[in-house]
Amino acid sequence: MIAYNPKEWFTFIFKFHRADTFRKLLLMIICISLYSWGVAWLELEYWALSKNNNVKNLTLLHNLLGFVLSLLLVFRTNTAYDRWWEGRKIWGSLVNSSRNLALKINAYLPEKEAANKKFFRKMIPLYAKVLAIHLSKEKTRLELDEYTLSQIDQTKHIPNQVAGLMFKKTQSLYQEGSLTDAQFININAELNNFSDSCGACERIKNTPIPFSYSLFIKKFIFFYIMTLPFGFVFSLGYYVIPVVAFIFYVLSSLELIAEEIEDPFGTDVNDLPTFKIAENIQNNIKEIL
Repeated sequence: MIAYNPKEWFTFIFKFHRADTFRKLLLMIICISLYSWGVAWLELEYWALSKNNNVKNLTLLHNLLGFVLSLLLVFRTNTAYDRWWEGRKIWGSLVNSSRNLALKINAYLPEKEAANKKFFRKMIPLYAKVLAIHLSKEKTRLELDEYTLSQIDQTKHIPNQVAGLMFKKTQSLYQEGSLTDAQFININAELNNFSDSCGACERIKNTPIPFSYSLFIKKFIFFYIMTLPFGFVFSLGYYVIPVVAFIFYVLSSLELIAEEIEDPFGTDVNDLPTFKIAENIQNNIKEIL
């Protein structure tokens, strides 16, 4: 049974992690608080509106639109998380394909094929590494040995080139008689999974959420928050300031989180640890081969 630690629970609440949306929204929260104070002062002090004023009926509008806004945010968050989780499943499949390929190479090739085993020991983890770089926003040049550097043009699609080298090596082993028909088919199936994983990741990365949809939600949240103080000031008074600020924090945080995870292959804290996964693949392949 997992022991419950209330101290750790409260630490997560009051400790501001660098990925916490509160840090990113702090300036806007302050501006919203000042705006709410201005509206409350105008209605209560300057205009001296009574509680029977029709402005208080704006809360009915907020009650109706709040339900619609919540549905939109739920759909937005779920859609973004589906993209994140699909990316994680693709990389999990790449891990399995890398291990299976290494296991088959190790079993199919005899001890005298040490040079060919060394080739796959280098190329299998290299594919995961170049794919992580290919998908990330930070483009870096690879540090490769002379042979690999002579075979790869870093200005072109590098994952395809690395996969192509492994396909060529497999074809060469088959033609030399080092692999049987069944073994060649099995290895080709694993190599096909490499290209399939790359294509699936590119589909996620190159097909963002429609901009108009995301823009509409932002505008919806903005106008919803801007009109909140006008109606709620009659029932909350100046307490409307922290209430509106908190509502803005909750709604905007959901939209901000969805924005961060809809592209899971970046370098943000909430993105997939693709470089760490590639490093784990490298360690696994070294153990197998």
